[in-house]
Amino acid sequence: MTRILVADDHPLFREALSGALEPYFENAQIIQAGSLDDAMAKLNEFDGVELILLDLNMPGGEYFNGLITLREQYPNIPVGVVSGSDTVEVVAQVMSLGAQGFIPKVSQTREIAQAIVDIIGGKKWLPEGMEEELEKVDDELKVLLQRFRELTPKQIQVLSYLRAGLMNKQIAHEMNVTEATIKAHISAILRKLEINTRTQAVLLMDKLQLS
Repeated sequence: MTRILVADDHPLFREALSGALEPYFENAQIIQAGSLDDAMAKLNEFDGVELILLDLNMPGGEYFNGLITLREQYPNIPVGVVSGSDTVEVVAQVMSLGAQGFIPKVSQTREIAQAIVDIIGGKKWLPEGMEEELEKVDDELKVLLQRFRELTPKQIQVLSYLRAGLMNKQIAHEMNVTEATIKAHISAILRKLEINTRTQAVLLMDKLQLS
């Protein structure tokens, strides 16, 4: 039995996608999760999941944190990102972080079905023409993507709070850690991204078009 985990915070989208895929995968078990924590729990509960279809911006998974966490915790399960944010910058980042495919939410069901078949079969899948677009990504962005890839999930979470305008004390409260821990995270972020200020970090996130 093929097991596919659909991780998206919109119940209607999960239900619609699950229902639409059933005719293509009659013997498949499609498991649903509405947050990153829920997805992790389902992966612990169900053995033999062959593919994760992941929304980028569900709770706990913002700023690529979900993709990074799942690739770290379950490196043998391929991830296909399903998102409405389909700029070349986002797709380049998704693929650089280890996704096996990127599927725009506007894709037709048969395209999604083909993507699933390809990814489970060990192939990468991108929308038509996207591979050529990725080859045109400028060198500056490629370097930035590589640096961003060095960040841990916790550091990306801190970065997201920085972009939201929170101060160190507020971030520490949100993450239930000490202010000294947040300062250490920020120092590590600046070092890995090879920048000097919090403002530069936020501008880099804007360049990556992170929503």
